[in-house]
Amino acid sequence: MLSKQDKEQLRGTIFRHLDGIATATSAYALHKKGVLDYLLEHKNVPLEVLTDHFKANEGYLNVALRVLSSQGWLEQHLDNKSNKVSYEVNALSENAFKQVHLYEDAVNLLNYSVRFPEERIGPDAFSVLEKIFKSFESRFGLDDSYPTSIEHQVLKHIEGCIVGPIVVLLGVNGLFHKYFMEASFTAEEYHKDPESFKKILDFLAHLGWFTKKKNTYQFTNEGLFFAKRASAYGVTVSYLPTFIHLDDLIFGNAKVLKTDTPDETEKHVHREMNVWGSGGAHSTYFKVIDEVIIKLFNKPIDEQPKGILDMGCGNGAFIQHIFDVIEYQTLRGKMLDEHPLLLVGADFNQAALKVTRANLIKADIWAKVIWGDIGRPDILAKDLKEDYNIELKDLLNVRTFLDHNRIWEAPQAKTSRISNSLGAYATLGIRLSNNLVEDSLLEHLSKWKPYVERFGLLMIELHTVNPKLVAKNIGRTAATAYDATHGYSDQYILEVDVFNKVAKEAGLHPDPNYFSKFPNSELATVSVNLLKGN
Repeated sequence: MLSKQDKEQLRGTIFRHLDGIATATSAYALHKKGVLDYLLEHKNVPLEVLTDHFKANEGYLNVALRVLSSQGWLEQHLDNKSNKVSYEVNALSENAFKQVHLYEDAVNLLNYSVRFPEERIGPDAFSVLEKIFKSFESRFGLDDSYPTSIEHQVLKHIEGCIVGPIVVLLGVNGLFHKYFMEASFTAEEYHKDPESFKKILDFLAHLGWFTKKKNTYQFTNEGLFFAKRASAYGVTVSYLPTFIHLDDLIFGNAKVLKTDTPDETEKHVHREMNVWGSGGAHSTYFKVIDEVIIKLFNKPIDEQPKGILDMGCGNGAFIQHIFDVIEYQTLRGKMLDEHPLLLVGADFNQAALKVTRANLIKADIWAKVIWGDIGRPDILAKDLKEDYNIELKDLLNVRTFLDHNRIWEAPQAKTSRISNSLGAYATLGIRLSNNLVEDSLLEHLSKWKPYVERFGLLMIELHTVNPKLVAKNIGRTAATAYDATHGYSDQYILEVDVFNKVAKEAGLHPDPNYFSKFPNSELATVSVNLLKGN
């Protein structure tokens, strides 16, 4: 059995693996262009100077450099008053940058891994994997015996690039099924190319995930820990289509992953994998949402909303879940005949609406499914009223990890605010001032205020964290990976306190009875909020 300390250490390994996918790709792209050498030579360089010298897209260059700051390899100096940012080397920079060339094979491997799990691992990918397995088993000639060393950090980054996509592939395709996890098995049972697949299993055995006897493999306690948490890799790995294009995004065509219409298949993320990873990784937050829903729908009937609107309904699974919670765990559930629950799923994507309709019909749940733009609640309210005689303000509005992913809209009215955020934000490669990002959020939430001030906006939101804090807590947070995946794909995650401050400016106040953050510390990257009017 694993001790609490063992589990904490293994959880730290997962965080370091996620760091690795973001850091290896970012650092190696900067290394190839000479940015890291330039920084070592000039010590402290304004971002605009680096942008001009290397003909870079400033927004994505800023994201990459901030990733290295979160790993402790650079110091970010941000002055939101002047909208100036610079990066300065520190005591770790030279040693760290000296190791960055070792990422080459791991980064190249991701060009094969990006095709997992849609394609099984083919001969070419196995050949690349075998090469990097051998290099890794020799530790790339590095001494990583000290857990706090740069060498250990770099090797964990490389390890993450190797195992992250493999863990997702195996998780999606059933190796972590109860049958395999509870018994010994052979490579022949799982893969049509067992000799090649053995090399993967042998590498995982080298990491301590399996024991091997002759040709059979069995999970160790450590291996079971990772197998049960395979989905924790899913969200970061789903952004491999973005990470393999960093050369273009930072130094070339910033629009290389842009789609022309909302219904076109996304180029920057493997959406199905993202949903799979989110489902496992977010179960803790959904439990908190359940508690809020139960409290709200246990109130006297005249204090309850008439129903729920899920903005960004995806495949309808969240609506199904909320309906089940209300039906079976609340007082409202006992009076649905007298007080029917209005359920509405809204999404910008027509394909998502089609899937939602089909899934809700299959589940025998009566719901309205409607097109909606998170940036235009006025249109949504008008359509609901005209088509279904439903008032948007009579519903509890819920959404999960959506507001930061809205299409960028420059604020119509700029304030004189000086942001407290230390985030790095971009749209199509252009750097956005943090002051503007806050102003944009203010206008966004203000649009929703008339429709949510009575019953509230119940939301799960993602957040960034001060890079100095992240650097001091390597292995304790996934913030580096979140900043990279969202920064390179034009999403706007603000710190918890900054987000709540702007919400209050918009007249939407976090109800302290329903507020939670995860973890419950200064490292919080997720919050659950019920925003309401006074």
